[in-house]
Amino acid sequence: MPRNVPALPPYQRIAAQIKGQIERGELRPGDRIPSVRDIIRDENVSVATATRVAAVLRAEGYAETIPGIGTVARMPSKITTGPDRLQLQRTTGSGFRPGERVEIVSAEMAPASAEVADALEVDEGSSVVQRRRRYLDEEGVIALSTSWLPKELGEAAPELISTGPLPKMTFGLIEDRTGRRAVKRRDVVSICPVPEDVAPLLNVEAGSLALSMANTYWDQHGHVTEYARDFMGADRELAADYDLE
Repeated sequence: MPRNVPALPPYQRIAAQIKGQIERGELRPGDRIPSVRDIIRDENVSVATATRVAAVLRAEGYAETIPGIGTVARMPSKITTGPDRLQLQRTTGSGFRPGERVEIVSAEMAPASAEVADALEVDEGSSVVQRRRRYLDEEGVIALSTSWLPKELGEAAPELISTGPLPKMTFGLIEDRTGRRAVKRRDVVSICPVPEDVAPLLNVEAGSLALSMANTYWDQHGHVTEYARDFMGADRELAADYDLE
């Protein structure tokens, strides 16, 4: 017999629906979220349940109450990591949350460091694609992200060594040109000293400690397609949501 999985309480279910609208850009920061009266009418729930919806959204950073205006949508100041962007790209067609933008700092062939060579399974010092991006929102720098890819991918997709935008991000471009689809990843989170070449782009001192995430991606054939390291901006938190069923 299958297990009986309890449904979310109504206020959590409704809050999750509204969070989804905010994540997808259907509700933009500053837009009014459904009022208590709207929720009671549309969801057929009690006043107490409808009132708890806004409380959940405020507690999780998805809403704020502005005097004279009411409760409006906002985006929480959490990190959007490489894996998040891959999921956003595949589900919404865009790798960005509302209000985010990207600066392509550099895109070039560069010698692989020991760390990169080990991740990409190439010889240290061999040429690899290196792309560096800075993600920003209205609160400042979200993260400085550097990706390294095998040389042959740069040959198959020359756009990878151009500072022009990649509408489908590296993941989509690689899949279109080579058929290699990212199907597996490994995330490693650590506290690391900020390198000298990264510090000015994060507006921090070189050598200061920052939250960092390294991501390795494999294709359907078991070969590494990309290695990336993000250094998070000051006062950012790293968050992830997982479906357990």
